[in-house]
Amino acid sequence: MNSIPSPRVASLSGLKPSENELEATLQLQREAYLAHPNPSYNERRADLRQLQAFVRDKREALVQAVNADYGSRSRHETLFTEIFPVVDGVEHVLKHLKKWMAPQRRKVDKRNFLGASNRVIPQPLGVVGAIVPWNFPINLSFTGLIYTFAAGNRAMVKMSENSRHLARLLIDEIPAYFPRDKLAFFDETGGVGIEFSKLKFDHLLFTGSGQTGRAVMGAAARNLCPVTLELGGKSPAILCDDYPVHKAAERLLFVKLLNAGQICTTVDHLYLPKGKTEEFVAAAKQVVAKRYPLLDSPDYTAIIDERAFNRLISALEEAQAGGAQLIKLTSGKQWDASTRKIAPHLVINAPADSLLRTREIFGPILPIIEYSSLEEPIAAINQGPRPLALYPFSNDKHTIRVLIERVMSGGVSVNDALFHVGQHDLPFGGVGESGMGHYHGYEGFVTFSKMRPVFYQAPFSAIKFLWPPYGKFATTYLEFLTR
Repeated sequence: MNSIPSPRVASLSGLKPSENELEATLQLQREAYLAHPNPSYNERRADLRQLQAFVRDKREALVQAVNADYGSRSRHETLFTEIFPVVDGVEHVLKHLKKWMAPQRRKVDKRNFLGASNRVIPQPLGVVGAIVPWNFPINLSFTGLIYTFAAGNRAMVKMSENSRHLARLLIDEIPAYFPRDKLAFFDETGGVGIEFSKLKFDHLLFTGSGQTGRAVMGAAARNLCPVTLELGGKSPAILCDDYPVHKAAERLLFVKLLNAGQICTTVDHLYLPKGKTEEFVAAAKQVVAKRYPLLDSPDYTAIIDERAFNRLISALEEAQAGGAQLIKLTSGKQWDASTRKIAPHLVINAPADSLLRTREIFGPILPIIEYSSLEEPIAAINQGPRPLALYPFSNDKHTIRVLIERVMSGGVSVNDALFHVGQHDLPFGGVGESGMGHYHGYEGFVTFSKMRPVFYQAPFSAIKFLWPPYGKFATTYLEFLTR
């Protein structure tokens, strides 16, 4: 088993970046953008290849840094959820970038503009800021950078206070791959995030909690800086009566226990048809026993820090005190404070006002809620904030269509969980309190571009016949157009 890292000290993160350093870096990048505002396809391609080369070259160092930040982070999970999406994401974008960059022809109203033409020209915004969380710090920083660079921008990235080892690695090593006027990373050493969100970026990407997202959006609003917010919430799974319970358990629990449940799009809770809880519990025990036979399995990731660990333990104890049944899915201890690992748990009959039912869980705990008809989960979900994801399980096309039409969410994975996020050609983003905007796929390219409309007037314009003073022809023509 991987060991807990030594206590974090100031020397690990270096000197705290001052407000002046942040402003100076922004000014440096702004001047570089103004001097060269529209990088060519070949330049953007080279930037994307450099991102990919960095992740490949530093793969082992990146894996070790994230492991040190977590205390124990499954190597396979880091490779699968962090390194692979970046390497593969670059390949996807390079296949489409030339087409994305090409000016788009749009139709012109030929009645008024004979010989004129319309274009939509994607152009870089300038300097993009990104505030990245600790749970997938490589994926969430570099995936954003893929689309930022594809659109021709420059970038400043602020890492989480829980990603000290990774931040140090990025700050030390990225300058060998990118000049500071193209890309700069910053550590969070106290108050940096506040000052960072106040900078006058051309676009700001934030991934994190809704509470912090509100503060970031408020700070950005002072500069009228557009924001993309990737937040979270309580994303539900709905197991319908026709879907095999064991198959659902296999798929749901893979996602629920990935990164020990510390994923904004993970399954937060499960709606089950009445009478199927016992069958699901039996299947869950069987599935988890094979995958994580012991709590100290190196494949099972630790909770990120002591505060998060204590929060989850308190939520379990509160639910149990309120009459809920806690079902531990691994043998041995329920949890281990020394390694910050919590055994996977199902929770039956958690009180409706308990923490597990009212707040995003962000851990390896899955509350089960029984229902008699699909109207119950539909109504319950629609009464709360719109979730980042919805996970319906059914082989009936009509049922799936009803759930997709009646329950709004940021994204949907049908008969599985999470995987809509990993599809490079699908936009990813929330709705309402779970976020706004997208930064995957073509929509990600659009997010970091100004889709600039350009109208080219013809040598001869019929509009001249509508110039004042308005005569008989103008009157007749306008009457005709507005009839």
